[in-house]
Amino acid sequence: MPLRPHGAGAMNKRENKKMKKPRLTDSDRLAIETGLKSGKTVYMIAKELSRPVTTVTREIKARAVESDKGAAYRVTNRCAFRMECQRRDICAHCLYDGKRQCKFCRQCNSHCQAFVEQRCGRLERPPFVCNGCRDERKCVLRKRYYLHAKAQESYETVLSESRTGANITEGELLLCDRTLRDLTDRGQSIHAAMVNNPDRFTFSLKTAYRYVNGGLLSTKRHNLPRACMVKPRRGKGVEHRVDKTCRVGRTWDDYLKFVAEHPGVRVVEMDTVEGARGGKALLTLLFNPFNFMLAFPVDAKTSECVLGVFAAIVAALRGHYGEDGWREVFAHLFPVILTDNGTEFSNPARIEFDADGGRLTSVFYCNAYASYEKPHAGRNHGFIRLVLPKGSAYTEPTSFDGLTQDGVSLMMSHVNSYVRRGLGNKTPYDLFTAEQGEEIASLFGISRMAANDVTPRPSLVARRRWRYGRTRPHGTPNRSPPASETRQLHQHGRRRSR
Repeated sequence: MPLRPHGAGAMNKRENKKMKKPRLTDSDRLAIETGLKSGKTVYMIAKELSRPVTTVTREIKARAVESDKGAAYRVTNRCAFRMECQRRDICAHCLYDGKRQCKFCRQCNSHCQAFVEQRCGRLERPPFVCNGCRDERKCVLRKRYYLHAKAQESYETVLSESRTGANITEGELLLCDRTLRDLTDRGQSIHAAMVNNPDRFTFSLKTAYRYVNGGLLSTKRHNLPRACMVKPRRGKGVEHRVDKTCRVGRTWDDYLKFVAEHPGVRVVEMDTVEGARGGKALLTLLFNPFNFMLAFPVDAKTSECVLGVFAAIVAALRGHYGEDGWREVFAHLFPVILTDNGTEFSNPARIEFDADGGRLTSVFYCNAYASYEKPHAGRNHGFIRLVLPKGSAYTEPTSFDGLTQDGVSLMMSHVNSYVRRGLGNKTPYDLFTAEQGEEIASLFGISRMAANDVTPRPSLVARRRWRYGRTRPHGTPNRSPPASETRQLHQHGRRRSR
Protein backbone atom coordinates (compact mmCIF):
# COMPACT_ATOMS: atom_id res chain seq x y z
CA MET A 1 0.00 0.00 0.00
CA PRO A 2 1.62 3.27 -1.06
CA LEU A 3 2.22 5.78 1.63
CA ARG A 4 0.51 9.14 1.33
CA PRO A 5 2.38 12.32 2.19
CA HIS A 6 1.70 13.70 5.61
CA GLY A 7 -1.34 16.00 5.57
CA ALA A 8 -2.53 14.92 2.11
CA GLY A 9 -5.94 13.84 3.42
CA ALA A 10 -6.56 17.17 5.10
CA MET A 11 -5.41 18.95 1.94
CA ASN A 12 -7.89 16.98 -0.20
CA LYS A 13 -10.67 17.84 2.20
CA ARG A 14 -9.82 21.52 1.94
CA GLU A 15 -9.75 21.29 -1.85
CA ASN A 16 -13.14 19.56 -1.97
CA LYS A 17 -14.66 22.07 0.36
CA LYS A 18 -16.25 24.93 -1.58
CA MET A 19 -14.79 28.33 -0.90
CA LYS A 20 -17.26 30.84 0.51
CA LYS A 21 -17.70 33.82 -1.81
CA PRO A 22 -17.86 37.08 0.15
CA ARG A 23 -19.73 39.37 -2.25
CA LEU A 24 -21.72 39.30 -5.46
CA THR A 25 -19.90 40.63 -8.50
CA ASP A 26 -21.18 42.55 -11.51
CA SER A 27 -21.23 39.34 -13.57
CA ASP A 28 -23.29 37.63 -10.85
CA ARG A 29 -25.82 40.46 -10.95
CA LEU A 30 -25.98 40.23 -14.74
CA ALA A 31 -26.69 36.49 -14.41
CA ILE A 32 -29.49 37.25 -11.93
CA GLU A 33 -31.09 39.77 -14.31
CA THR A 34 -30.80 37.36 -17.25
CA GLY A 35 -32.29 34.51 -15.22
CA LEU A 36 -35.23 36.62 -14.08
CA LYS A 37 -35.99 37.73 -17.64
CA SER A 38 -35.99 34.13 -18.84
CA GLY A 39 -38.51 33.14 -16.14
CA LYS A 40 -36.20 31.15 -13.88
CA THR A 41 -37.01 30.83 -10.20
CA VAL A 42 -34.82 32.25 -7.46
CA TYR A 43 -33.78 28.73 -6.47
CA MET A 44 -32.60 27.93 -10.01
CA ILE A 45 -30.61 31.18 -10.22
CA ALA A 46 -28.98 30.55 -6.84
CA LYS A 47 -28.04 27.02 -7.87
CA GLU A 48 -26.38 28.27 -11.09
CA LEU A 49 -24.35 30.85 -9.11
CA SER A 50 -23.51 28.39 -6.31
CA ARG A 51 -24.96 30.84 -3.83
CA PRO A 52 -27.49 30.46 -1.01
CA VAL A 53 -31.08 31.22 -1.96
CA THR A 54 -31.28 33.83 0.80
CA THR A 55 -28.33 35.72 -0.70
CA VAL A 56 -30.04 36.02 -4.09
CA THR A 57 -33.37 36.88 -2.47
CA ARG A 58 -31.87 39.66 -0.36
CA GLU A 59 -30.02 41.01 -3.40
CA ILE A 60 -33.19 41.22 -5.49
CA LYS A 61 -35.28 42.82 -2.74
CA ALA A 62 -32.58 45.33 -1.78
CA ARG A 63 -31.40 46.40 -5.26
CA ALA A 64 -34.66 46.39 -7.22
CA VAL A 65 -35.77 49.83 -8.43
CA GLU A 66 -39.28 51.27 -8.57
CA SER A 67 -40.81 52.18 -11.92
CA ASP A 68 -43.80 54.37 -12.76
CA LYS A 69 -44.15 52.73 -16.15
CA GLY A 70 -47.71 52.19 -17.37
CA ALA A 71 -49.06 50.23 -20.32
CA ALA A 72 -49.46 51.23 -23.95
CA TYR A 73 -52.94 52.45 -24.95
CA ARG A 74 -54.27 52.04 -21.40
CA VAL A 75 -55.10 54.65 -18.76
CA THR A 76 -52.71 54.41 -15.81
CA ASN A 77 -55.31 53.94 -13.08
CA ARG A 78 -53.93 52.05 -10.09
CA CYS A 79 -56.97 52.36 -7.82
CA ALA A 80 -58.15 49.14 -6.19
CA PHE A 81 -61.80 50.14 -6.87
CA ARG A 82 -61.39 51.16 -10.51
CA MET A 83 -63.58 48.34 -11.86
CA GLU A 84 -66.74 49.22 -9.94
CA CYS A 85 -66.18 52.98 -9.53
CA GLN A 86 -68.85 55.19 -11.16
CA ARG A 87 -67.68 58.65 -10.01
CA ARG A 88 -67.82 61.76 -12.19
CA ASP A 89 -66.85 65.42 -11.84
CA ILE A 90 -64.13 64.85 -9.22
CA CYS A 91 -62.01 67.69 -10.65
CA ALA A 92 -63.24 71.26 -10.46
CA HIS A 93 -62.23 71.77 -14.10
CA CYS A 94 -62.95 68.42 -15.74
CA LEU A 95 -61.25 67.84 -19.09
CA TYR A 96 -64.35 66.05 -20.39
CA ASP A 97 -67.04 68.26 -18.77
CA GLY A 98 -68.36 65.30 -16.78
CA LYS A 99 -69.22 63.27 -19.88
CA ARG A 100 -66.86 60.45 -18.95
CA GLN A 101 -66.32 58.51 -15.77
CA CYS A 102 -63.29 59.69 -13.83
CA LYS A 103 -61.67 56.25 -13.81
CA PHE A 104 -60.85 56.74 -17.52
CA CYS A 105 -58.90 59.97 -16.81
CA ARG A 106 -55.16 59.97 -16.20
CA GLN A 107 -55.58 62.49 -13.35
CA CYS A 108 -58.02 60.33 -11.38
CA ASN A 109 -55.50 58.90 -8.89
CA SER A 110 -54.00 62.29 -7.98
CA HIS A 111 -57.35 64.06 -7.37
CA CYS A 112 -59.70 61.44 -5.95
CA GLN A 113 -59.95 61.43 -2.14
CA ALA A 114 -61.06 57.78 -2.08
CA PHE A 115 -58.01 56.54 -4.01
CA VAL A 116 -56.43 53.35 -2.63
CA GLU A 117 -53.48 52.06 -4.60
CA GLN A 118 -53.51 48.42 -5.63
CA ARG A 119 -50.23 46.56 -5.33
CA CYS A 120 -49.30 43.58 -7.46
CA GLY A 121 -49.11 40.34 -5.48
CA ARG A 122 -46.07 39.25 -7.50
CA LEU A 123 -44.00 41.91 -5.71
CA GLU A 124 -44.76 40.34 -2.31
CA ARG A 125 -43.54 36.84 -3.18
CA PRO A 126 -40.61 35.45 -5.19
CA PRO A 127 -39.18 36.71 -7.47
CA PHE A 128 -40.34 40.10 -6.03
CA VAL A 129 -39.88 41.92 -9.38
CA CYS A 130 -41.62 42.29 -12.72
CA ASN A 131 -38.75 40.83 -14.76
CA GLY A 132 -40.07 37.95 -16.88
CA CYS A 133 -43.75 38.57 -16.07
CA ARG A 134 -46.05 37.68 -18.98
CA ASP A 135 -48.52 40.47 -18.07
CA GLU A 136 -45.85 43.17 -17.74
CA ARG A 137 -46.69 44.90 -21.04
CA LYS A 138 -50.40 45.33 -20.25
CA CYS A 139 -50.14 45.90 -16.49
CA VAL A 140 -50.83 49.45 -15.22
CA LEU A 141 -49.81 48.86 -11.59
CA ARG A 142 -46.60 50.15 -10.06
CA LYS A 143 -43.64 47.99 -11.07
CA ARG A 144 -40.26 46.95 -9.73
CA TYR A 145 -37.35 45.79 -11.87
CA TYR A 146 -34.00 44.25 -11.11
CA LEU A 147 -31.37 45.86 -13.37
CA HIS A 148 -27.80 44.70 -12.92
CA ALA A 149 -26.27 48.09 -13.80
CA LYS A 150 -28.40 49.94 -11.24
CA ALA A 151 -27.79 47.19 -8.68
CA GLN A 152 -24.02 47.39 -9.11
CA GLU A 153 -24.12 51.18 -8.86
CA SER A 154 -26.19 50.96 -5.66
CA TYR A 155 -23.76 48.42 -4.20
CA GLU A 156 -20.73 50.59 -4.99
CA THR A 157 -22.43 53.64 -3.48
CA VAL A 158 -23.20 51.81 -0.23
CA LEU A 159 -19.66 50.44 -0.11
CA SER A 160 -18.16 53.89 -0.61
CA GLU A 161 -20.48 55.64 1.85
CA SER A 162 -19.84 53.06 4.57
CA ARG A 163 -16.09 53.69 4.44
CA THR A 164 -16.21 57.48 4.67
CA GLY A 165 -16.17 59.59 7.80
CA ALA A 166 -14.81 58.94 11.27
CA ASN A 167 -15.42 55.53 12.79
CA ILE A 168 -16.39 56.82 16.23
CA THR A 169 -19.60 57.61 18.08
CA GLU A 170 -20.53 61.12 19.18
CA GLY A 171 -20.21 60.25 22.86
CA GLU A 172 -16.71 58.86 22.42
CA LEU A 173 -15.75 61.83 20.27
CA LEU A 174 -16.94 64.37 22.86
CA LEU A 175 -15.07 62.58 25.68
CA CYS A 176 -11.82 62.40 23.70
CA ASP A 177 -12.23 65.98 22.49
CA ARG A 178 -12.74 67.33 26.01
CA THR A 179 -9.70 65.52 27.39
CA LEU A 180 -7.47 66.46 24.47
CA ARG A 181 -8.51 70.11 24.55
CA ASP A 182 -7.81 70.49 28.28
CA LEU A 183 -4.32 68.93 28.02
CA THR A 184 -3.23 70.67 24.83
CA ASP A 185 -4.27 74.03 26.33
CA ARG A 186 -1.70 73.31 29.05
CA GLY A 187 1.01 72.87 26.44
CA GLN A 188 1.08 69.07 26.27
CA SER A 189 1.37 67.22 22.98
CA ILE A 190 -1.20 64.80 21.66
CA HIS A 191 1.21 61.92 22.25
CA ALA A 192 1.67 62.83 25.91
CA ALA A 193 -2.08 63.24 26.42
CA MET A 194 -2.86 59.83 24.92
CA VAL A 195 -0.07 58.01 26.75
CA ASN A 196 -1.14 59.36 30.14
CA ASN A 197 -4.87 58.70 29.52
CA PRO A 198 -5.11 55.49 27.48
CA ASP A 199 -8.59 54.63 28.79
CA ARG A 200 -10.15 57.80 27.35
CA PHE A 201 -9.07 57.36 23.73
CA THR A 202 -10.51 54.75 21.36
CA PHE A 203 -8.26 55.58 18.39
CA SER A 204 -4.59 55.62 17.57
CA LEU A 205 -2.14 58.53 17.62
CA LYS A 206 -2.14 58.78 13.83
CA THR A 207 -5.93 58.93 13.79
CA ALA A 208 -5.85 61.69 16.41
CA TYR A 209 -3.60 63.83 14.22
CA ARG A 210 -5.86 63.10 11.25
CA TYR A 211 -8.89 64.29 13.22
CA VAL A 212 -7.05 67.46 14.24
CA ASN A 213 -5.93 68.26 10.69
CA GLY A 214 -9.43 67.51 9.42
CA GLY A 215 -11.05 69.94 11.85
CA LEU A 216 -13.11 67.29 13.67
CA LEU A 217 -11.77 68.18 17.14
CA SER A 218 -11.69 71.45 19.05
CA THR A 219 -7.91 71.17 19.23
CA LYS A 220 -6.35 72.90 16.23
CA ARG A 221 -2.84 72.84 14.80
CA HIS A 222 -1.90 76.13 16.43
CA ASN A 223 -2.61 74.53 19.85
CA LEU A 224 0.15 71.94 19.34
CA PRO A 225 3.69 72.79 20.44
CA ARG A 226 5.53 71.92 17.22
CA ALA A 227 2.84 71.47 14.60
CA CYS A 228 3.18 75.03 13.28
CA MET A 229 6.80 74.32 12.37
CA VAL A 230 5.79 71.58 9.95
CA LYS A 231 3.93 72.19 6.72
CA PRO A 232 0.64 70.23 6.87
CA ARG A 233 -0.04 67.65 4.21
CA ARG A 234 -2.81 68.23 1.77
CA GLY A 235 -5.89 66.18 2.43
CA LYS A 236 -9.63 66.23 2.76
CA GLY A 237 -11.36 67.19 5.99
CA VAL A 238 -12.62 64.43 8.25
CA GLU A 239 -16.38 64.28 8.75
CA HIS A 240 -18.32 62.33 11.33
CA ARG A 241 -21.51 60.63 10.18
CA VAL A 242 -23.80 58.79 12.53
CA ASP A 243 -25.34 56.76 9.69
CA LYS A 244 -22.72 56.26 7.01
CA THR A 245 -25.34 55.12 4.47
CA CYS A 246 -27.67 58.04 5.16
CA ARG A 247 -27.62 59.25 1.54
CA VAL A 248 -28.64 55.91 0.05
CA GLY A 249 -32.15 56.36 -1.33
CA ARG A 250 -32.19 60.04 -0.28
CA THR A 251 -30.12 61.74 -2.99
CA TRP A 252 -31.14 64.71 -5.14
CA ASP A 253 -32.24 62.38 -7.93
CA ASP A 254 -34.41 60.45 -5.45
CA TYR A 255 -35.90 63.77 -4.33
CA LEU A 256 -36.79 64.77 -7.90
CA LYS A 257 -38.37 61.38 -8.45
CA PHE A 258 -40.39 61.66 -5.23
CA VAL A 259 -41.65 65.14 -6.13
CA ALA A 260 -42.64 63.95 -9.60
CA GLU A 261 -44.62 61.07 -8.08
CA HIS A 262 -46.28 63.39 -5.51
CA PRO A 263 -47.16 66.62 -7.37
CA GLY A 264 -47.97 69.56 -5.14
CA VAL A 265 -46.12 68.22 -2.11
CA ARG A 266 -44.78 70.94 0.20
CA VAL A 267 -41.04 70.95 0.91
CA VAL A 268 -39.34 72.17 4.09
CA GLU A 269 -35.72 73.31 3.67
CA MET A 270 -33.49 72.57 6.68
CA ASP A 271 -30.15 74.27 7.29
CA THR A 272 -27.95 75.75 10.01
CA VAL A 273 -26.57 79.24 10.69
CA GLU A 274 -23.19 79.41 12.42
CA GLY A 275 -22.14 81.98 14.97
CA ALA A 276 -18.67 82.22 16.49
CA ARG A 277 -16.49 79.21 15.73
CA GLY A 278 -17.04 76.40 18.21
CA GLY A 279 -20.10 78.04 19.78
CA LYS A 280 -23.83 77.71 19.40
CA ALA A 281 -25.62 77.62 16.07
CA LEU A 282 -29.17 78.01 14.77
CA LEU A 283 -31.18 75.22 13.17
CA THR A 284 -33.57 76.74 10.62
CA LEU A 285 -36.66 75.22 8.98
CA LEU A 286 -38.14 77.10 6.02
CA PHE A 287 -41.65 76.25 4.81
CA ASN A 288 -42.17 76.62 1.07
CA PRO A 289 -43.81 78.39 -0.71
CA PHE A 290 -44.49 80.84 2.14
CA ASN A 291 -40.82 81.59 3.02
CA PHE A 292 -41.95 81.18 6.64
CA MET A 293 -38.99 80.18 8.79
CA LEU A 294 -38.54 78.73 12.26
CA ALA A 295 -35.19 78.85 14.09
CA PHE A 296 -33.94 76.97 17.13
CA PRO A 297 -30.65 77.51 18.99
CA VAL A 298 -28.49 74.37 19.35
CA ASP A 299 -25.39 73.91 21.48
CA ALA A 300 -23.33 72.41 18.62
CA LYS A 301 -23.68 71.23 15.04
CA THR A 302 -24.19 67.57 15.93
CA SER A 303 -26.90 65.11 15.03
CA GLU A 304 -27.92 64.75 18.68
CA CYS A 305 -28.67 68.48 18.90
CA VAL A 306 -30.71 68.36 15.69
CA LEU A 307 -32.64 65.34 16.98
CA GLY A 308 -33.21 67.23 20.22
CA VAL A 309 -34.93 70.04 18.29
CA PHE A 310 -37.25 67.59 16.54
CA ALA A 311 -37.95 65.88 19.85
CA ALA A 312 -38.97 69.29 21.25
CA ILE A 313 -41.23 69.87 18.22
CA VAL A 314 -42.87 66.48 18.70
CA ALA A 315 -43.33 67.17 22.43
CA ALA A 316 -44.99 70.53 21.68
CA LEU A 317 -47.34 68.99 19.11
CA ARG A 318 -48.15 66.03 21.39
CA GLY A 319 -48.93 68.35 24.29
CA HIS A 320 -51.21 70.54 22.17
CA TYR A 321 -52.96 68.03 19.90
CA GLY A 322 -52.83 64.92 22.06
CA GLU A 323 -51.46 61.46 21.43
CA ASP A 324 -53.93 60.78 18.61
CA GLY A 325 -53.50 63.96 16.59
CA TRP A 326 -49.85 65.04 16.71
CA ARG A 327 -48.64 62.57 14.04
CA GLU A 328 -51.10 63.90 11.48
CA VAL A 329 -50.12 67.51 12.21
CA PHE A 330 -46.40 66.70 12.02
CA ALA A 331 -46.81 64.87 8.69
CA HIS A 332 -48.85 67.80 7.37
CA LEU A 333 -46.21 70.35 8.41
CA PHE A 334 -43.15 68.31 7.34
CA PRO A 335 -44.14 66.08 4.39
CA VAL A 336 -40.66 66.41 2.84
CA ILE A 337 -37.46 67.81 4.37
CA LEU A 338 -34.63 68.87 2.03
CA THR A 339 -31.22 69.53 3.56
CA ASP A 340 -27.52 69.57 2.76
CA ASN A 341 -24.76 67.04 3.46
CA GLY A 342 -23.73 68.41 6.85
CA THR A 343 -22.74 65.85 9.45
CA GLU A 344 -25.41 67.21 11.79
CA PHE A 345 -28.03 65.80 9.41
CA SER A 346 -26.47 62.33 9.13
CA ASN A 347 -29.12 60.49 11.16
CA PRO A 348 -32.27 60.94 9.02
CA ALA A 349 -34.00 57.73 10.14
CA ARG A 350 -34.55 59.19 13.63
CA ILE A 351 -36.36 62.13 12.01
CA GLU A 352 -38.35 60.13 9.48
CA PHE A 353 -39.84 57.58 11.89
CA ASP A 354 -41.43 57.77 15.33
CA ALA A 355 -40.68 55.46 18.26
CA ASP A 356 -43.18 52.89 16.95
CA GLY A 357 -41.62 52.76 13.49
CA GLY A 358 -44.33 54.80 11.76
CA ARG A 359 -43.19 57.13 9.00
CA LEU A 360 -43.60 60.83 9.76
CA THR A 361 -41.69 62.49 6.93
CA SER A 362 -39.13 61.90 4.16
CA VAL A 363 -35.62 63.41 4.27
CA PHE A 364 -33.56 64.06 1.13
CA TYR A 365 -30.10 65.56 0.52
CA CYS A 366 -28.89 68.09 -2.03
CA ASN A 367 -25.79 67.46 -4.07
CA ALA A 368 -22.46 68.52 -2.60
CA TYR A 369 -21.60 72.20 -3.12
CA ALA A 370 -25.04 72.85 -4.65
CA SER A 371 -26.66 75.43 -2.37
CA TYR A 372 -28.76 76.56 -5.34
CA GLU A 373 -30.84 73.40 -4.96
CA LYS A 374 -32.40 74.85 -1.79
CA PRO A 375 -32.04 78.60 -2.41
CA HIS A 376 -34.92 79.83 -0.28
CA ALA A 377 -33.28 78.95 3.05
CA GLY A 378 -30.01 80.64 2.10
CA ARG A 379 -31.84 83.75 0.90
CA ASN A 380 -33.85 83.93 4.12
CA HIS A 381 -30.66 83.62 6.17
CA GLY A 382 -29.80 87.08 4.87
CA PHE A 383 -32.58 88.52 7.03
CA ILE A 384 -31.18 86.68 10.06
CA ARG A 385 -27.75 88.14 9.33
CA LEU A 386 -29.26 91.62 9.52
CA VAL A 387 -29.90 90.89 13.20
CA LEU A 388 -26.92 88.59 13.85
CA PRO A 389 -24.06 89.85 11.62
CA LYS A 390 -21.71 87.29 10.18
CA GLY A 391 -18.62 89.42 10.67
CA SER A 392 -15.92 90.48 8.25
CA ALA A 393 -12.16 90.73 7.98
CA TYR A 394 -12.22 93.53 10.57
CA THR A 395 -15.01 92.39 12.90
CA GLU A 396 -15.66 89.19 14.81
CA PRO A 397 -18.80 87.17 13.98
CA THR A 398 -21.70 87.46 16.37
CA SER A 399 -21.64 84.82 19.09
CA PHE A 400 -24.86 82.86 19.58
CA ASP A 401 -23.90 81.61 23.06
CA GLY A 402 -26.13 84.16 24.80
CA LEU A 403 -29.19 83.46 22.65
CA THR A 404 -32.31 81.94 24.16
CA GLN A 405 -35.31 80.44 22.42
CA ASP A 406 -37.44 83.45 23.38
CA GLY A 407 -34.95 85.83 21.81
CA VAL A 408 -34.70 83.72 18.65
CA SER A 409 -38.50 83.52 18.40
CA LEU A 410 -38.71 87.30 18.71
CA MET A 411 -36.17 87.70 15.93
CA MET A 412 -38.06 85.27 13.69
CA SER A 413 -41.32 87.11 14.40
CA HIS A 414 -39.73 90.24 12.96
CA VAL A 415 -38.22 88.33 10.04
CA ASN A 416 -41.51 86.62 9.17
CA SER A 417 -43.38 89.93 9.43
CA TYR A 418 -41.09 91.60 6.88
CA VAL A 419 -42.86 92.42 3.60
CA ARG A 420 -41.37 90.59 0.58
CA ARG A 421 -41.64 91.76 -3.00
CA GLY A 422 -41.38 88.19 -4.26
CA LEU A 423 -44.48 87.28 -2.23
CA GLY A 424 -46.64 89.97 -3.79
CA ASN A 425 -45.87 92.54 -1.08
CA LYS A 426 -47.14 90.16 1.59
CA THR A 427 -45.38 88.76 4.64
CA PRO A 428 -44.42 85.10 5.16
CA TYR A 429 -46.47 85.12 8.37
CA ASP A 430 -49.66 86.13 6.55
CA LEU A 431 -49.25 83.49 3.83
CA PHE A 432 -48.37 80.73 6.29
CA THR A 433 -51.20 81.42 8.73
CA ALA A 434 -53.72 81.77 5.90
CA GLU A 435 -53.23 78.06 5.16
CA GLN A 436 -51.89 76.55 8.39
CA GLY A 437 -53.60 78.84 10.90
CA GLU A 438 -52.22 81.12 13.60
CA GLU A 439 -52.40 78.31 16.13
CA ILE A 440 -49.33 76.58 14.65
CA ALA A 441 -47.33 79.82 14.48
CA SER A 442 -48.12 80.75 18.09
CA LEU A 443 -47.24 77.22 19.21
CA PHE A 444 -43.67 77.88 18.04
CA GLY A 445 -43.56 81.38 19.55
CA ILE A 446 -44.04 83.32 16.30
CA SER A 447 -46.40 86.31 16.32
CA ARG A 448 -47.39 89.01 13.83
CA MET A 449 -45.50 92.28 14.25
CA ALA A 450 -46.91 95.57 13.04
CA ALA A 451 -45.38 96.72 9.76
CA ASN A 452 -43.81 99.85 11.23
CA ASP A 453 -42.46 97.98 14.28
CA VAL A 454 -40.35 95.47 12.30
CA THR A 455 -36.71 96.04 13.32
CA PRO A 456 -34.17 93.86 11.46
CA ARG A 457 -31.22 95.31 13.38
CA PRO A 458 -28.72 93.81 15.87
CA SER A 459 -30.34 95.82 18.67
CA LEU A 460 -33.32 93.48 18.45
CA VAL A 461 -31.77 90.60 20.42
CA ALA A 462 -28.68 92.00 22.14
CA ARG A 463 -26.80 95.16 22.98
CA ARG A 464 -24.19 96.22 20.47
CA ARG A 465 -21.22 98.58 20.55
CA TRP A 466 -20.73 101.74 18.55
CA ARG A 467 -17.98 101.95 16.07
CA TYR A 468 -16.16 104.39 18.36
CA GLY A 469 -16.13 102.10 21.38
CA ARG A 470 -19.18 103.33 23.28
CA THR A 471 -22.01 101.06 24.39
CA ARG A 472 -25.35 102.03 22.87
CA PRO A 473 -28.36 101.30 25.11
CA HIS A 474 -30.91 98.81 23.83
CA GLY A 475 -33.63 100.43 21.68
CA THR A 476 -31.85 103.73 20.90
CA PRO A 477 -31.40 104.59 17.23
CA ASN A 478 -28.11 103.79 15.54
CA ARG A 479 -26.72 107.22 14.68
CA SER A 480 -23.25 108.60 14.24
CA PRO A 481 -21.64 110.52 17.11
CA PRO A 482 -22.00 114.32 17.06
CA ALA A 483 -19.51 116.49 15.18
CA SER A 484 -17.99 117.90 18.39
CA GLU A 485 -17.20 114.38 19.62
CA THR A 486 -15.73 113.53 16.22
CA ARG A 487 -13.38 116.53 16.41
CA GLN A 488 -12.31 115.55 19.92
CA LEU A 489 -11.49 112.04 18.74
CA HIS A 490 -9.42 113.36 15.82
CA GLN A 491 -7.53 115.81 18.09
CA HIS A 492 -6.86 113.01 20.55
CA GLY A 493 -5.48 110.91 17.70
CA ARG A 494 -3.15 113.74 16.59
CA ARG A 495 -1.79 114.20 20.13
CA ARG A 496 -1.06 110.47 20.41
CA SER A 497 0.69 110.45 17.02
CA ARG A 498 2.91 113.37 18.05
